[in-house]
Amino acid sequence: MIENKIINVSGQNLYIEYNSTFEKRPTIVFLHDSLGSVQLWRNLPSQLSEATQCNTLAYDRLGYGKSDPMQTHERPVNYMELEADVLNDLLTEMNIDQAILFGHSDGGTIALITAAKYPEKIKAVVCEAGHIFVEEVTLKGVYDAWDAYKTTNLAERLQKYHGDKVENLFKAWTETWTRDDYRSWNIEYLLKDIQCPLLFIQGESDEYGTLDQVEKTVTQVSGSAEKYIIPGIGHTPHKEVPEQVLIRAAEFINEKK
Repeated sequence: MIENKIINVSGQNLYIEYNSTFEKRPTIVFLHDSLGSVQLWRNLPSQLSEATQCNTLAYDRLGYGKSDPMQTHERPVNYMELEADVLNDLLTEMNIDQAILFGHSDGGTIALITAAKYPEKIKAVVCEAGHIFVEEVTLKGVYDAWDAYKTTNLAERLQKYHGDKVENLFKAWTETWTRDDYRSWNIEYLLKDIQCPLLFIQGESDEYGTLDQVEKTVTQVSGSAEKYIIPGIGHTPHKEVPEQVLIRAAEFINEKK
């Protein structure tokens, strides 16, 4: 059964797409990046569902896609930790207790935090280009994106997915990451609490993070951890080399599910 609907979670109206075709099977939960949405996953959820015989749940975080807008673009330093709490509430609301998290960028970080804070619900994590601390290359990438927003049709392209929420969500991302008080943000202290299997996927030429993000994650978690580094690929492997990411993620999930 496939459901596309708005549900209320923690006082937030969130848009979800839920495929519960496979009875008593795990659910792969897709967590989008800082400019992403359910739509931008395109056919990855359906392809990964078919390859693993798992259910899938994708949702737009507050302020993105078809979910309610943010009340303000100002975010606290621990905003991703708070998003992990919302995800936990969403899993409770949907009666999902065998979740496999697939997160990209911010979504990858939220996946790691959720696995650390709510280990009883998380069977495995696929973290694609997530961050556990702030690097200079990350900030350069954010500033470059801000320049592109001002000088190209980026805002117009994002409106296709986010409508009139674009300016708020773009400010929420760029202004938070470039604030002075955000430079010291770091979630390494949580990594030891991640007990489930982890696959960290990263492009070797990621313009938003170095391979230190990968190494310091896989060496500090308590559970088994694998890395899949893809030469010549940037920040969005699932779009740049979709077949490779699909095959590797499916292999990992099929081994762990």
